[in-house]
Amino acid sequence: MTASAVETERTGSKLRQVVTGPLLFLFILGDVLGAGIYALMGVLAEEVGGVLWLPLVVALLLALLTAGSYAELVTKYPRAGGAAVFAERAFGKPLLSFLVGFCMLAAGVVSAAGLALAFAGDYLGTFLPVPPIPAAIVFLAIVALVNARGIQESTRGNVIMTVIEVSGLVLVIVCVGILVGGGGGDVSRATEFPAGANPATATLAAAIIAYYSFVGFETSANIAEEVREPSKVYPKALFGALLTAGVVYVLVAVASATALPAARLSESSGPLLAVVSASGVPIPDALFSAIALVAVANGALLTMIMASRVTFGMAEQGLLPSVLGRTLTKRRTPWVAIVVTTAVAMLLTLIGDLSLLASTVVLLLLFVFIAVNVSVLVLRRKPVEHRHFRVWTFVPVLGIASCVLLLTQQEGPVWLAGGVALVVGAALYAVAQVVRRRADGAGTAGIGGSTGS
Repeated sequence: MTASAVETERTGSKLRQVVTGPLLFLFILGDVLGAGIYALMGVLAEEVGGVLWLPLVVALLLALLTAGSYAELVTKYPRAGGAAVFAERAFGKPLLSFLVGFCMLAAGVVSAAGLALAFAGDYLGTFLPVPPIPAAIVFLAIVALVNARGIQESTRGNVIMTVIEVSGLVLVIVCVGILVGGGGGDVSRATEFPAGANPATATLAAAIIAYYSFVGFETSANIAEEVREPSKVYPKALFGALLTAGVVYVLVAVASATALPAARLSESSGPLLAVVSASGVPIPDALFSAIALVAVANGALLTMIMASRVTFGMAEQGLLPSVLGRTLTKRRTPWVAIVVTTAVAMLLTLIGDLSLLASTVVLLLLFVFIAVNVSVLVLRRKPVEHRHFRVWTFVPVLGIASCVLLLTQQEGPVWLAGGVALVVGAALYAVAQVVRRRADGAGTAGIGGSTGS
């Protein structure tokens, strides 16, 4: 028996358990911080003026509600597949489980395609002017190779990239600190709403935007099968990463408002670069472009890890063809799932403009979060033998309410696109089931034929 076969028999998983608590913390932190924060401040400034920190705090609280549900379910059922696994156990409806998993897949591959295009755009052009779409495809191929090499190598790479991401944000805070120390800036701007704006309405509108900057924590549920002692380390890593990201975001928000008026922030497509420039600290523009490239690359890697693990988990459940559950013998990574999800992401880069698709992904993720919060309540009737994290009952209830609130803010075209995506998902499920029945029928016929002869 091979070493990998022995480990599979011991753990009950075909995947290797190599992700420790610190690696998981950095995995989640890197995915949450991502590239969005580098453009977020300008968008928020249009809604709340200089009070950039308040919608970020509200968004953090909303994200923690659903994160509580994930903490309970991941420690209760530490298997690849995440939300799709939870929905299957809670409702026993394969179609519903498939659609939840399909929503996660859509989020993953579309986000990765968008990040690849962002990587290949102006940031890369600062150093190497190349056509965006071919560069994006090459970038995704490199991400796939790192993903296939192994979760341990991927998470080690994430450690380095997350440190760089955080360093860039700390650099913003330090530069503004130097500005204030020299008598510059205006801290009072951090308490000023736009003239004539209703503070409550403006904060809610901005919180909906800011909420998207915390999306990414759900990715970690899909590598639970590769985490050592998930019941022990997962809640600490999840909540620790979200709170750390929240603190960093708030400090960056206060620093941004202090360095520049809201009007200047809202006009800039690279607001943090504008903040650093306004501080007077001599930081080269190329340095920030490099940091942004690292942030985008890290987000793409973590997103594709999630997408491939969702695909693998659904194949293990019988919701997708079993071939997608194949793993490399030595590396024990789901190579077929990685190839397929990467190919789809590459095709999506050909579209070029993914704004509507990105909004649709957010819509679909909110449905996933509703399913997860409901699953927590349903699965309370199905205890497991091992100890696991348990969230207060009111948390998933408030989580459902927060997702419904965010859904009410989506526009008509996004709802239409989301409906089309769900129809496509249902069609794929139907095709997969027909193929599976035919394969099962052929197998039964073969057994019958050999018996008769």
